[in-house]
Amino acid sequence: TREEDPMQYRAFGRTGWDVSVLGFGCMRFPVNQAGKTDEEATERMLVYAIEKGVNYLDSSYAYGRSEEIIGRVLRKHGLGDGVRVATKLLPWQVNSIEDCEKMLGEQLARLQRERIDCYLLHGLNRQRWAHAKAIGIGEWLKKKKAEGMLGHLGFSFHDECKVFAQIVDEYDWEFCMVQYNYRDVDYQAGVRGVRYAAGRGLGVVVMEPLLGGQLANPPEHIKTICA
Repeated sequence: TREEDPMQYRAFGRTGWDVSVLGFGCMRFPVNQAGKTDEEATERMLVYAIEKGVNYLDSSYAYGRSEEIIGRVLRKHGLGDGVRVATKLLPWQVNSIEDCEKMLGEQLARLQRERIDCYLLHGLNRQRWAHAKAIGIGEWLKKKKAEGMLGHLGFSFHDECKVFAQIVDEYDWEFCMVQYNYRDVDYQAGVRGVRYAAGRGLGVVVMEPLLGGQLANPPEHIKTICA
């Protein structure tokens, strides 16, 4: 990183390691004129971010070829040791522990890793959390962590705040991921959820900090107010 503009880091909950204040969300990679992922541009972006101090990459089984591209780029450039890769299991696509095993196996192969640093249950809401508990995913996650295949355990969230608090309290999570930005302070988990999770020692990852880019280029009347 440049001496005059170094990356900043924060303690990531009680995990014992420091995460860069900027992570790299890997859901929407750049696309070419054919509408397919521009892998060369993506590779340049990932390498640049990591070289500038970003140490957290966020992906999911649901993000197309994202895991595969991350795995290839990290191996090609020898960057795997300094970066924590987070990816997600899809509760709505599994109905048994055997299904979970299959999905995790595919993810490890795509990422070209024997261990996933940060593993989340994707998009939890009331129904998906109930389903995950019913098929025993929580105990399975602990087992995989004990076996060394998973690092820190977390969840991403889309529901109301009281459901968020319930999920936080019902499992030994180490971190969570919530939608949060200056427009969404009262949306879903919101600021109350962020404070609730942090107060219980969880690391908090923010998704949609710019609301899919909408807050980076707001309507003219909003720009006038903010000027």
